[in-house]
Amino acid sequence: MYQNNQGNLVNFRQDNRPRLALTLGDPAGIGPEVILKALVEPEIRKKYNVTVVGNCDLLAQTYYKLNLTGNLPPLANPEELSVCDVPLDGEIKAEIIPGIGNAASGAASFAYMEYAIAQTLAGKFDGIVTGPIAKSAWKAAGYNYPGQTELLAEKSGVDRFGMLFVARSPHTNWTLRAILATTHIPLRQVADTLTPQLLTQKLDLLVECLEKDFGIYRGRIAIAGLNPHSGELGQLGHEEQDWLIPWLEQERQNRPQLQLDGPIPPDTMWVKPGQAWYGNSLVQNPADAYLALYHDQGLIPVKLMAFDRAVNTSIGLPFVRTSPDHGTAFDIAGKGIADATSMKAAIHLAAELVNQKLASCSPSPNLP
Repeated sequence: MYQNNQGNLVNFRQDNRPRLALTLGDPAGIGPEVILKALVEPEIRKKYNVTVVGNCDLLAQTYYKLNLTGNLPPLANPEELSVCDVPLDGEIKAEIIPGIGNAASGAASFAYMEYAIAQTLAGKFDGIVTGPIAKSAWKAAGYNYPGQTELLAEKSGVDRFGMLFVARSPHTNWTLRAILATTHIPLRQVADTLTPQLLTQKLDLLVECLEKDFGIYRGRIAIAGLNPHSGELGQLGHEEQDWLIPWLEQERQNRPQLQLDGPIPPDTMWVKPGQAWYGNSLVQNPADAYLALYHDQGLIPVKLMAFDRAVNTSIGLPFVRTSPDHGTAFDIAGKGIADATSMKAAIHLAAELVNQKLASCSPSPNLP
């Protein structure tokens, strides 16, 4: 563990600020840059106890290289940050090249994640904000995971988990929430993977999250169909008629406190959220959350509206985890042009969720 002028990192609970581990992500990508751009904000440094999990020298290299390019917004000085220096083999460090994802950068980002998860499960952190990684680099390093979410779930010992994307509109302050029923699988496997049991599990997670994390107890949830026009009575696909509509009718009976809309044709489900995001005065009652059945069905509209603001939130874990909704962007790594807006949003949302969990665990002041 690295110690600097911020004090011994073993003694984490010196104040009541949310304790966040911020992983560097793939060090060959834009993770180090957006972290330095995010942590320069006084509000983040003042309100949250943030510890970067990575390598001090790699972070410093990014800092000095970016400063040489000139005409940049301010960057946080790594020497003024709390950093956990994760040990890496010297040969691995030597093979990490900005802009090139490879086995070495994959091994490094995996090591950062393992360290952050272990320390969080041990109680040293309240939550993790993960920098972007490259799945291909993980695979090249010998780690065959669909993504960081699956590693987090495995290490945490949970099999009920989901990917929820959250973004707050800068135009209206409306909050978009979208969960994916299936995530990183080939499109041709989606129909076979979707089942009533899987959708019930995701809906359970979403309802729990709305209640515990956002204080929404009688929510409205929009659920997408799978096929064009939601199958159009079986003319364009049979999944809706065979099981999706019966499943939804049963869920409405089981959850009378909720308004469950659907199955909504996928091409029109996102009209109301788009209007709510951009401030169309004609929009009526957008949903509190949207359940998409596969990756691109949910993330194309989310990224179209909120690419620089959306936050990937893992739900179902024993701790908070958020991540910016973008990748490693190897093509612009080291050029000083990466946008840190999503990383800042990920840090702020992680802190909000931690505070919400801490508040829900605190004893009521009315109790003896």
